[in-house]
Amino acid sequence: MSIEERLATFARGPVAASGAREMMRLSLFDWSACGMAGVDEPLAAILRAKALEEGGAAQAGLIGGGMAPMRAAALVNGAVSHALDYDDTHFAHIGHPSVAVIPAALAVAEVHGAGLEEAIDAALIGAEGSVRVGLWLGRDHYQEGFHQTATAGAFGAALAAGRIMGLTTGALVQALGLAATRASGLKSQFGTMGKPYNAGIAAETGIEAADLAARGFTSSALGMSGPQGFGPTHAGAGDEEAFEGLGAIWRMESVSHKFHACCHGLHATIEALRALGLRADEVRAVTIGTHPRWLSVCNKPEPETGLGAKFSYRHVAAMVLAGVDTSAIVNFSDEMARRPDLVALRELVTVEGDARLSEMEARVAVTVTSGAAHSGSFDLDAPMSLDDRGDKLRLKAAGLLGGPRAAALWEAVRAPDLAPLTKLLQTRS
Repeated sequence: MSIEERLATFARGPVAASGAREMMRLSLFDWSACGMAGVDEPLAAILRAKALEEGGAAQAGLIGGGMAPMRAAALVNGAVSHALDYDDTHFAHIGHPSVAVIPAALAVAEVHGAGLEEAIDAALIGAEGSVRVGLWLGRDHYQEGFHQTATAGAFGAALAAGRIMGLTTGALVQALGLAATRASGLKSQFGTMGKPYNAGIAAETGIEAADLAARGFTSSALGMSGPQGFGPTHAGAGDEEAFEGLGAIWRMESVSHKFHACCHGLHATIEALRALGLRADEVRAVTIGTHPRWLSVCNKPEPETGLGAKFSYRHVAAMVLAGVDTSAIVNFSDEMARRPDLVALRELVTVEGDARLSEMEARVAVTVTSGAAHSGSFDLDAPMSLDDRGDKLRLKAAGLLGGPRAAALWEAVRAPDLAPLTKLLQTRS
């Protein structure tokens, strides 16, 4: 059986009633909060205005208000929800599953009259599929410069959309083939509006591929894995072990949620530095150890914008040492990126790759003016219960949206139908 057939069969199968499904609900809550909070970002205004000006069938809602064709809504909502770069990450393939998959699932659910639970099932299928595809593509694909959120995410979005549309296994294979010829996204866009745009493109691609397949449009049945398919032409490793246990083992149970408003690759460093409790005025030198793969992702040494600061070890280290709250979106501003004391402090920071560390670990060593040395480490893979995670996400949402809106959103992702959630997403504060 080809990997396309395995994924298509999985997309039509049963969904786990275990922790994976509740984790997806938490990711839906978190994704919604990030999207609602990002609605006033410049890229959000540009994309929403473009969609509304182009018009078309009013099929699905846009975050912040208005209706658009479902693929346009998925594009806008995918990009808007990733605008703050505050959404979930899966470290198995270094990608953001929710921003590519949930917008596709919700837009198709609106058009096809699916309920909230059906949308959650589809989102879980799509997110799980995207992680598995990301593992199949492997680290070389990512290191070559492809953005896994967008590339692997496009296939996950196609699976989610196709499930709600009720596609046959054969039609889902065709949808994956079509997604293979459209999937795209480059890491060179990191630190610009192009990065969240990648997520929107993946969501849109998934819907278009599934919709065309539903209409009888054909493609290569081996568009992902065959000769000159997506994997072979995009530095893919082609590791079919990535699909072992598909449908029985849910990798989405180990998705990570952000509690700091910057690239997830920086979070272990932030936690390790915070634990030391040092003051900026006593620091002489800081050394950060991180997995080498992060050096091409979030190691901008001298960011001049708030967006760039979200991808800078040196700058976030300076923020932590200066007592600046890294969980607050407003602190990743252009002004903060250029604040003289932080610019001076980050000059004391050295970043080193350490292959002995996992991609979820960081170590820090700080020398203070007295000559004393302090060290620490942190691992983002430390266990966290669903209840504790939910509490943390509710606090995060309250910080982003305010207490009443966060509470309403928490109830909406537990409502019997989709309407309360879509209404909230379309309502401005």
